[in-house]
Amino acid sequence: MHWLDATLLVGFALYAVQNGMRSRRQASKNLDEYFLAGRTLSGTKAGISMAATQFAADTPLLVTGLVATAGVFALWRLWIYAIAFLLMGFVLGPAWRRARVLTDAELTELRYGQRAGAVLRGVKAVYFGAIFNCTVLAMVLWAAKEIAEPFLTWHAWLPEMLFEPLRSAVVGVGLPFARDTGSIDVWTRSTDNVLSIGAIVGLTALYSATGGLRSVVATDVVQFAIMMVGVAAYAVVVVTRVGGLEAMQERLARVAASSSALPSPEQLLAFTPDRAAHAGAAVLFVIGLQWLVQINADGTGYLAQRTMACRSDADATRAAVVFTVLQIVLRSLLWLPIALGLILLYPIDQSASLDALRAQREVTFVSGIKDLLPPGVQGLMLTGMLAALASTVDTHLNWGASYFTHDLYRRFVCRVWLRRTPSGRELVWVARGSNLLILLIAMVVMTQLSSIQHAWHTSLLFGAGLGPLLLLRWVWWRVTARGEIAAIVASTVLAPALLAFGPQSEALRLLVMGGATTTVGVVASLVWGPEPMDRLKEFYLRTRAPGFWGPIAERSGEPAVEARQRLGRGVTATLLGSLSVFCLLTGIGSWLIGSPAPKWCPSRPLWVLGLIVISVGVTPWVWRLGLRGQSSSDSEEKE
Repeated sequence: MHWLDATLLVGFALYAVQNGMRSRRQASKNLDEYFLAGRTLSGTKAGISMAATQFAADTPLLVTGLVATAGVFALWRLWIYAIAFLLMGFVLGPAWRRARVLTDAELTELRYGQRAGAVLRGVKAVYFGAIFNCTVLAMVLWAAKEIAEPFLTWHAWLPEMLFEPLRSAVVGVGLPFARDTGSIDVWTRSTDNVLSIGAIVGLTALYSATGGLRSVVATDVVQFAIMMVGVAAYAVVVVTRVGGLEAMQERLARVAASSSALPSPEQLLAFTPDRAAHAGAAVLFVIGLQWLVQINADGTGYLAQRTMACRSDADATRAAVVFTVLQIVLRSLLWLPIALGLILLYPIDQSASLDALRAQREVTFVSGIKDLLPPGVQGLMLTGMLAALASTVDTHLNWGASYFTHDLYRRFVCRVWLRRTPSGRELVWVARGSNLLILLIAMVVMTQLSSIQHAWHTSLLFGAGLGPLLLLRWVWWRVTARGEIAAIVASTVLAPALLAFGPQSEALRLLVMGGATTTVGVVASLVWGPEPMDRLKEFYLRTRAPGFWGPIAERSGEPAVEARQRLGRGVTATLLGSLSVFCLLTGIGSWLIGSPAPKWCPSRPLWVLGLIVISVGVTPWVWRLGLRGQSSSDSEEKE
């Protein structure tokens, strides 16, 4: 590694640790300070932090594999989440913040009756905190070893007397942390990767566990800036290497036409379904519903955590808007030329199976950093990638620890079993200790992964049935805790069955999962409902929940129509905002990579110009609808 690259990497590490040390006293006061930064985040900082977390080290690898094996249109599987992000901001963000809870699991006891709500809270703390959270973290750690392996060669740096005992320990465990490629011994590379991951997560856990969410967000902002600059430089280098944007388009057409492993030239670059490969009715239906049929449909998880940490309702909404623009538009426009250029710079293996080809193409993103970038730029990009990894790891550690500490230790161990009230400092130390347990679980899960896409598809299936119920609990008063529990049980039983015996089509599996578990949840809610009226009234008055709360609103002395109007304004803002984001992304992206216009449009320039005009034209309406009536300070809100 060049000294300049090493300097950049060490500089970021020192900044992160110093930031954690600076925030430790404030974070140590209580769980509100530790997990929610005292509810003082601005919308801009919260939105950048969300984007930094989603700008995970595994995501550019996933994008590179998707583009090479299925074309640009396949990225709509990621872009469609803009609907969920904006819905969270315009409809649910203020309600999340006004709930004044510490975790989304705690919300269940505010929303539902005490006994069933407590059971559901415990189930969610385990499901989200241990199972789902650690699976996602395992995907990130898988990407970490792919990124670190070419650069962090510990076997060449450490004395043999230090390295060999570590290697023997890894061999003794018997779980390889590297692919057997036939080059350097797989156990030597596995030991390198274990040391790399240990160094990365150790550093991340140090500042995250010490400084809490304040240090996480402050580090996220710097990480995102580094990553964006690094990715922009990477894109410039890749495009220059292939001869410019026009030359890239011409060469891609020739390579795609002559390769049986790639989509056709038109399909490779297409943004629209009429030009794309694998864009049948079932696939389009899944893409259209995937934002809804997923575990974070209402923001549950770290998105809700950042929202609840905002200082006002308006900031909660701004956070979602900033996040969506950075996540969907800005980073995608930088990744597209990289993913396409790497197809030209690293030849396609025509004999590889689809799964093997995906894994091979994912790794080319890392190979390009090592092979193509000059010193300084390589260090910037490597620092950005490892910082992106740190950003995702620190969030999942902080978020996961909130379930272990607040929902399991405080709620059940202390209150129910020990029958005592723990101090704020005790809880903070439990939170810090929870980080290690989460890391150990994730490391075990990581060893079972074959590729990032495989893990991503599996996690989507397990969460596919929960999203609709999570949204319905906010907008419909008849949803019950038993309905949510029934949906979780159905999802847990049905997912393995679908993976083992279900249809081969992932689209059909998601549809079956989403439809079946949502039906189970709604039926269970209607049969064993509703929740106690006093509890529903308290939830409605505190959160000002939007939607179909007529009977509850009337019992609270408010017009029944008010909640429906809030929902109508928020949904309209969400739809117009999504239209603006998608038009901007498609318009600029089509111009950038030379994507064909849809068959019904007479010319590509007209298509590009029309999309950008629509995006700009609807933006003022989005802002007016989305922020109408929202408070900008806590003093205006009812507690």
